Amino acid sequence: MTTVGQALVAGLHARGVQVVFGIPGVHTIELYRGLPGSGIRHVTARHEQGAAFMADGYARVSGKPGVAFVITGPGLTNALTAMAQARADSVPMLVISGVNRRSSQGHNLGLLHELPDQTAMVAALCPSFQVTNAETLDRTLSRAFAALNSDRPGPVHLQVPTDVMALASADLRPPAAPPAPAQADSAAIKRAAARLAQAKRPLILAGGGTRHVGAALQALAERLDAPVVQTVNARGLMHGHPLTVAASPSLDAVRALIAAADQVLAIGTELGPTDYDMYVRGGLPELSGMIRIDLCADQLARHPAAMTLQADAGAAMAALLAVLAPRQSDGPARAEAARTAARAELPPALQQQLTMLEAMRAALPRSIIVGDSTQPIYAGNLFYDHDRPGGWFNAATGYGALGYGPGAAVGAALAAPGSEIICLIGDGGLQFSPGELRTAVDEGLPISFVVWNNAGFREIAEAMTAAGVPVTGCTPSPLNLEPFAAACDLPFTSIPNKPAALRKALATRHAGPRLIEIRVP
Repeated sequence: MTTVGQALVAGLHARGVQVVFGIPGVHTIELYRGLPGSGIRHVTARHEQGAAFMADGYARVSGKPGVAFVITGPGLTNALTAMAQARADSVPMLVISGVNRRSSQGHNLGLLHELPDQTAMVAALCPSFQVTNAETLDRTLSRAFAALNSDRPGPVHLQVPTDVMALASADLRPPAAPPAPAQADSAAIKRAAARLAQAKRPLILAGGGTRHVGAALQALAERLDAPVVQTVNARGLMHGHPLTVAASPSLDAVRALIAAADQVLAIGTELGPTDYDMYVRGGLPELSGMIRIDLCADQLARHPAAMTLQADAGAAMAALLAVLAPRQSDGPARAEAARTAARAELPPALQQQLTMLEAMRAALPRSIIVGDSTQPIYAGNLFYDHDRPGGWFNAATGYGALGYGPGAAVGAALAAPGSEIICLIGDGGLQFSPGELRTAVDEGLPISFVVWNNAGFREIAEAMTAAGVPVTGCTPSPLNLEPFAAACDLPFTSIPNKPAALRKALATRHAGPRLIEIRVP
């Protein structure tokens, strides 16, 4: 007999799922019955939040949905923080949970892991679907994947009652092919191309929607001779290119570049404050004359624009390339001036942190740097040009969850076998999720966990000082990292806060994960 749990796992495999992250529990045992022999690899996290962060990192690097298995109640509530981070950054993630038996739902009987209304709790954050019986499994699973591939990617929740998981199930039908990328209206493309062709100082704002279509972005930038300002989730695209401006629109130099443009083309960016107004001081240049491309109609409606094109970023750029003639202007000169001024704008402490990021890039070229909310990550989000498309991402934008880095790094490593992964995390953030380093050991993953150890929450302490608030609660004692690394069976190196020392430590080859401490006075 095939059970609902087994059929669900088979349905995941048929839809291209190769890895699931989770922690088994009594309410998900029937899901796990289907894993052996399914062709799906299971990775055991140490906390359900970590499992969902792993799914996030996997999705960002692979471009496919990350999948997590969690138990009813606390397993799901533990995963909610990671789901909210994925929602903020438009990351496709499927979280599959149990839920108490159908007859008990809504009756508050005091059952194990019971919530008053699990569906309603999750539905406030993202789409939530329930498999009500064996006959609805196929349809419900298809609806969940349709939601993952909807206008704006993000988390989706699928729950299976404990009394449904073990029911007999027929084999599922082969899934329908995923929808083709949404195309822009051809007339709208021609109107947009006409506006771009008339511009003397065009500029592109590239967001996370361009992460997997970097070749099209570069071709369009070269066709228009337009500088490309990349938000955090687009970093790594067009590394070292004369038209690249890998700097935040929160900086005055980048804002001046935007203000001087006579046509702005915004592609796959929500124009969110954590990218465009990090310091919450206002003053972003007027953008109502922009042309905007985005998959999501709701996003397009949130900011005035001269033209909007609801379409897949790659498809829209390909359509524009087909009708735009090459042009030459002063694009490289404008980009270089903005880069130079933006870097000079960074305070000395951030300048030093930027040199540490560049030391990482030099020591491990084309690595994937997964960041937590820590000082050098904030510096890099302001100004840093990574050398791998999609190879720079972190939780210091949008939702801003601490403890993101270790789990997301595990997911990234599994999505890109053979790639070097650097997890850059503070000593405070590490204490949110230390257990996921042990998952990296179990899986033998090439992750360098680099801990920026300034013995506390210094970013917050400096913000308190700037606001005239007495610094309180910002000095939690850090882990003693050498015995901690030994407890995790990790090779350990402690170095001063100097680029040469970091390059040397990273360049030393290793077979699996390791921990490197940067001592920050």
